[in-house]
Amino acid sequence: MHVQSAGVCYEADAARPDGAAAPLISARGLGHAYGAFPVLRELRLDVAPGEFLAVVGPSGCGKSTLLALLAGTRQPTSGSLQRRAATRMVYQQDGLFPWLTTAENIALGLDARAEPASRARCLDEMLELIRLADFRDHYPHQLSGGMRRRVELARVLAGPSDLLLMDEPFSALDYQTRRRMHRELQSMLASYPRAVVLVTHDIEEAALLADRILLLSDRPATVRSEFHLPRGRARAIGDSDVLEVVARIHADLAL
Repeated sequence: MHVQSAGVCYEADAARPDGAAAPLISARGLGHAYGAFPVLRELRLDVAPGEFLAVVGPSGCGKSTLLALLAGTRQPTSGSLQRRAATRMVYQQDGLFPWLTTAENIALGLDARAEPASRARCLDEMLELIRLADFRDHYPHQLSGGMRRRVELARVLAGPSDLLLMDEPFSALDYQTRRRMHRELQSMLASYPRAVVLVTHDIEEAALLADRILLLSDRPATVRSEFHLPRGRARAIGDSDVLEVVARIHADLAL
């Protein structure tokens, strides 16, 4: 069953005729313009269940606009976009409520339909997972930047969703904290798996985390290049496949 609206099709059944899992996101000829100002054009994109996809490209090329289209907060002006996933979003600046404690902020992401005892167990598990059980009653201003990011990730991962959309989530952190957060994210996704689309300016970050990287062209942007990395394992910045992909992306951007 599906409902078509403004170029976007929402489907309740994600099964394909051959029995394989259908993509959570399918975009064909996707375009978006702000009035007469085109930002994205003829973009083709699929996101598979459980996949970690990173999107990189020149500054101002439309990466955040693409993420807004995938989230449904903006509508395409051309092409088609099918979403078969419940999504949650992580923005550049954390969305923690300053008047709520760590535990209360995470609890906002829990499934409201669950029994109270189940919600309490899940909340305790998330606090243990992010190693902030001792900070459950602290307020955001009492936490470091890395701690706040962990609380934000716990909140979006605690509830039901198939797809996590991330818009430069670690850009405000220093280098060491950012790399530590990469390991935190990998650990959290191992415990609470789902697909991820990450928009980032950090090419090393994309190569460390993603299974697949899309490089967008200058505006109006389309997919310029695609890069694949081994799935299912943690990577280090000195790994040969990471260094190779980073070098290839830098070479493409220099053209």
